[in-house]
Amino acid sequence: MSSLQNRVVIVTGASRGIGRAVAVRFGEAGAVVVAAARGNHADAVAEKIRGEGGRSSSVSVDVTDTKQIEAMVGMAIEEYGRIDVLVNNAGIVRDQLTMRMTAADWNAVIATNLTAAFTCSRTVLRSMLKQRSGRIINVGSVVGQMGNAGQSNYAATKAGLVGFSKALAREVATRGITVNVVAPGMIDTDMTSGLAKPAREAMLAQIPLGRLGTPDDIARAVGFLASDEAAYITGHVLAVNGGMYM
Repeated sequence: MSSLQNRVVIVTGASRGIGRAVAVRFGEAGAVVVAAARGNHADAVAEKIRGEGGRSSSVSVDVTDTKQIEAMVGMAIEEYGRIDVLVNNAGIVRDQLTMRMTAADWNAVIATNLTAAFTCSRTVLRSMLKQRSGRIINVGSVVGQMGNAGQSNYAATKAGLVGFSKALAREVATRGITVNVVAPGMIDTDMTSGLAKPAREAMLAQIPLGRLGTPDDIARAVGFLASDEAAYITGHVLAVNGGMYM
């Protein structure tokens, strides 16, 4: 039996790409999945999990709204009795060179990518601390480790997630709660599939393994950190980038 069997998992940004792959993988492992996204965008993911014999609910949430986060967590606890795993995956980009970036672009990315992870983590910790167990997994990025021109706001949030995760890991370790980061490299998603051939080739040239990652590559790493096999790992950044940054 999978160590994730019947674990209650919240995945934010679960409607597509990495978040969708993470939610589906947890469903396949027998976890109870709360798939969260704006509007009704997570409905299809929850339906897929249920259609394959799993247990899943979808919830509409704007992760920049504290009241909506509290409602999401409250629903999960009311329906399933506990929260075992939180995956903070929701994220946006507002790319622009720093001298052309507006304060609105900066603030929007900070609010969604970093502040929301703080708010979601703080909210689920009320339950995890009582349980004396839990896993928080934050989805970072290689950009937070090496930077990227035109993404100073995004890089700041992903680097910030690392510092936040390491500090929080120290705060909650004595309660049996681990906090880790998965840092994807360049992943084959909707965003990268539309790249022109020269841009795609230039990207591949930076990756020693010679290919883009897949959402499933990231989902496997998240699943590992949520499992019993990773019980002695906390405050760690797991790079899944094909060697792009070492």
